[in-house]
Amino acid sequence: MPRQLRTFLAVAIVCGLAVAGCSPRTSDDAAPVATPSVTLSRTDAAVGSPVDVTYRFVVSAGAPALTEDYVVFVHFLDADGEQMWTDDHQPPTPTRQWKPGQTIEYTRTIFVPKFPYVGPARLELGLYLPQSGARLPLAGDDTGMRAYRVASFNMSRQADSLFVVFKDGWHETEVSEDGSLEWQWSTGEGVIAFRNPRRDAQLILQMDQAVPALAEPQRVDVRLGGATLDSFALKPGVRELRRIALPAAVLGDAETVEMTIAVDRTFVPADVPTLRSSDARQLGIRVFRAYVEPK
Repeated sequence: MPRQLRTFLAVAIVCGLAVAGCSPRTSDDAAPVATPSVTLSRTDAAVGSPVDVTYRFVVSAGAPALTEDYVVFVHFLDADGEQMWTDDHQPPTPTRQWKPGQTIEYTRTIFVPKFPYVGPARLELGLYLPQSGARLPLAGDDTGMRAYRVASFNMSRQADSLFVVFKDGWHETEVSEDGSLEWQWSTGEGVIAFRNPRRDAQLILQMDQAVPALAEPQRVDVRLGGATLDSFALKPGVRELRRIALPAAVLGDAETVEMTIAVDRTFVPADVPTLRSSDARQLGIRVFRAYVEPK
């Protein structure tokens, strides 16, 4: 389908949902509810790398009270304006609690997905109601349909130097239906390996225990040799982002560093009645991302 036709249809759909001021590349006369801005922790991001995204909304002095909880939609676009991935989310302070003159600021960590693109990229955002699609007017660079350009960065190829390999103790990689997310389940003790950076670094892990049927948190230990570098409780149904210090002295002199991620107990989905699953695998935790970042 030609891009111009897709844009026309998107506008028609949103306008059909009675969004005021809805036409591409035109001014919006409605009073802005807030002024958004975004700060990125890096302006050059390789595939697989983490980026801290700090969102900031300065609520207008004359903003009306919001009676609904709006969602922040976040679109990452390539140089042609084509959407690559999203980071839609609920702000930690619901919009019904926003007050005139208030500043809402928070940080989220995203990982650049495995997307076949290298070059300039931009980030656009807005506020919308999932039930109707209605969007709020904001102050800023409106690219049409109340989507606002707030940041830009450069996407680069994945660096092989600190690529993390999942070795023993992991099941095969699984991918979400839309292809936007992938993960690997551990079998209880999973080994990861990477080239020794030979300087201080940190290991960034994004993981969860996706089975709410497990009543108690799991204890997770991250080990290197005989040392436990981190130990924490992972609650069921909560995605965790963990940053673990890797001092150069602990990494040693070997070319390759191997670390173990261990849990105190595992489960078999087929043995959990509420899951109604035939999966007979022994599962620990699932890891979405593992990234080593030199300091």
